[in-house]
Amino acid sequence: MDDEGLLEAFFAVSRQLRHRTREALEPWALTPSLGRAISVLSHHGDLRPSALAEHLRIAPRSATEVVDDLQDAGLAERHPDPADRRAVLVTLTDEGVRISRDIRAARQAAGEQFFAKLSAGDRAELGRLLRRLREDAD
Repeated sequence: MDDEGLLEAFFAVSRQLRHRTREALEPWALTPSLGRAISVLSHHGDLRPSALAEHLRIAPRSATEVVDDLQDAGLAERHPDPADRRAVLVTLTDEGVRISRDIRAARQAAGEQFFAKLSAGDRAELGRLLRRLREDAD
């Protein structure tokens, strides 16, 4: 397969995974960006909105909108940062933590179903290759 064919195949698989991610989030009526924000907060704990923006690779102003949406849905709340009273931290509510666990389980199941057509050896090789590409990108 030439580089162009490889790139097209990669993008096709990427589109399929994004579609499955959207489907996995449907029970919670969350957009992919809110699902990613919940995942980041679950993984990293309390964050300032600017740090959340960095993790999500979005503009700080956009992170404010994401936090507003999470807060409106009762999934996150803002608290004063004990280290700097002028700053705020975003933290998941109990409901946000619960939904984060449920989303992780749903995404895991969707991923297992998606990759089930590959043998264990193929999955291991794909994982190795993707880790290498990710390391080179970072």
